[in-house]
This record gives sequence, C-alpha cells and structure tokens, in this order.
Amino acid sequence: QVRLVESGGGSVQAGGSLRLSCAYYGYSYNNYCKAWFRQAPGKEREGVAAIDSAGNTRTADSVKGRFTISQDNAKNTMYLQMNGLKPEDTAMYYCAEVFSDAYCLGAHWTMDKGYNYWGQGTQVAVSS
Repeated sequence: QVRLVESGGGSVQAGGSLRLSCAYYGYSYNNYCKAWFRQAPGKEREGVAAIDSAGNTRTADSVKGRFTISQDNAKNTMYLQMNGLKPEDTAMYYCAEVFSDAYCLGAHWTMDKGYNYWGQGTQVAVSS
C-alpha cells in the first residue's frame, strides 16, 4: 500500500525559507505524476508544483520563481524548496501522487481529484 508522509513545515517570518519533504512508502511505479498542493482556511485546495517520472516540472504562477520542486528517487522522496515566503503562502501543504506521467501535462496537474494517494499534510505559517 502506498503511503506518503510530509515533513518540514513550520513557522517563519516573511522572506524566510522552508524545505518540505514527502517520503514515499510501499508500492512504486515507473510512470507517475507527483505534486504539492496547499489549502488555506476557507479556500479551495490549490496545486503548487508537480514533477513527473522524467523529472519534468510544473509550477503555479503564484509561486513561480520562489518555489522549486525536486525529487531524489534513491531516497523515494520529493521536495519543495520554498524561498521568499509570504503571509499568503500560509496553508496546509500536501503531497499527492497518481500513477500516470501524462497527468503532469497540460492543466491536469492542478486538478486534485485525479490524484490517488495523499499525505496527511504539514502546516506552513508565514508571519509578516
């Protein structure tokens, strides 16, 4: 059974940095789309960044130039490096996976309903 575990959240001041990690356990597949989502109180879940099995990445316009997604397949771990954090980045951050690299193409990667596996989330709070 696939299990995703996020870590690395915390509280920082605006302009600070955090690196989130998402460790994968259980069954793995050669073709996948992995993504980071976030959800702030009272708001819909939002796609932040995605990476496919070939290492191609997608990033939301709201975080482009500040957030970077990466993966270390040897460690079965995905990362989200967040620099220049803003108060509006405050949210619960989730990692997700679907066993289809094509899902990372086009606008599909932002659609949370297409992902089969989710972590429990890690909280990020940015103060001004």
